[in-house]
Amino acid sequence: MQKIARMENKGKNKPLFFLGDRLAFPPVEQANEEGLLAVGGDLSPERLLLAYQSGIFPWFNNDDLILWWSPNPRMVLYPNKLKVSKSMRKVMAGSNFQLTKNTCFEEVIDQCAQLKRKDQDGTWITPRMKDAYMVLHEKGFAKSYEVWQDKKLVGGLYGVDLGHVFCGESMFSLVSNASKFAFIHLAQELQEHDYELVDCQVYTQHLESLGAEEISRELFIKTLQRNIESA
Repeated sequence: MQKIARMENKGKNKPLFFLGDRLAFPPVEQANEEGLLAVGGDLSPERLLLAYQSGIFPWFNNDDLILWWSPNPRMVLYPNKLKVSKSMRKVMAGSNFQLTKNTCFEEVIDQCAQLKRKDQDGTWITPRMKDAYMVLHEKGFAKSYEVWQDKKLVGGLYGVDLGHVFCGESMFSLVSNASKFAFIHLAQELQEHDYELVDCQVYTQHLESLGAEEISRELFIKTLQRNIESA
């Protein structure tokens, strides 16, 4: 992924933490200015869950070294701050799309992997990444929202559910507004169930248009810790 290649070139003078077999991460404050914290380790469900609970996520563009990130600031959506445009309200109220949840997780992650994105040579969702999230899905942590049109899968998203914090990973849309339809449903349902926020990881204009905002990493970590302690 070109974006990651550029990230690695910035703040490169700060030493990175190389993970071994021990199930642990360094403090997120040790990340470089672009948020790159550590290299190596594995994608076991135990390590992935520890990472998300610690405000860290994997993001790399090949099947070699795993890169672990904790950017500052952090892009998040507070469900009660969701923005729905007038045009999307009409889409939400119509019958053009149908929504399901966790009925075809593998198809959603495959579509996200195949989607061509600006400034990217390939996908960060490698077969190894897919296998890891399939295991999380089987354990009930990774979840998907699917959008259908004329019985065809046309959009969706997936992420990791920590309970009161949902960590969004990726979404796709094969027709206009399909991914927005899934994201808005997700945010509305999370608000109904008193979730504090959706972790969107890094800034995009698309997410900002839906009400997401950047907060400090410190505030984000405090929110995670508060929810983990109360679980």
